[in-house]
Amino acid sequence: MSRHSPTPISPRDITGVILAGGRGQRLGGVDKGLVPLRGRPLVEYVIEVLRPQVGQMLISANRNHETYAAYGVPVVADIVGEYYGPLAGMLAALRAAATEFILTVPCDSPAPPPDLAARLGAVLAQARTDVCVVSVGGRLQPVFALLRRACADRLQEYLASGGREVGEWMRREHAAVADFSDQADAFANINTAAELRRLEDEAGGKGR
Repeated sequence: MSRHSPTPISPRDITGVILAGGRGQRLGGVDKGLVPLRGRPLVEYVIEVLRPQVGQMLISANRNHETYAAYGVPVVADIVGEYYGPLAGMLAALRAAATEFILTVPCDSPAPPPDLAARLGAVLAQARTDVCVVSVGGRLQPVFALLRRACADRLQEYLASGGREVGEWMRREHAAVADFSDQADAFANINTAAELRRLEDEAGGKGR
């Protein structure tokens, strides 16, 4: 566990990372970042919210690289295993980022908080650790996290040992926790067709 002074974290020191490398199995194997919501791919909503909060951006994806790159954001593929899960995407981003921190957000949560980076950064700046994760109602939302590049080697070792669980690795890292219970709806994600229809309906869309 690293020791750091409580220096404020600047947006320019953060690379926003959209995790879009999963298989989308519960949606029939589709690329979830490209699933349309109200006529636009989910990834577009995430880019719009994340871009003002960070200095640089990356998309972690294992397919459709050209489609994602068309948004003007560099695309990085997993560098370990084959579909090892979100931690593999985090590792690839940590290795690729030019900033001290990365902020990870899943591609299937189209409305992340506009103050996500600021609040995670404020907690991490006070903590003697390299990771800060969102909590809602006492439950971790482990793919919404701010990570210091210093943890990359430890993450790679965890994956090499067979570890795959994001929450378990973050507990090993003694991750700081930022409470976002006041914005619980911002962390709603889309895993099934029913959840997609629900979001369409809530917005008065035509996705029935």
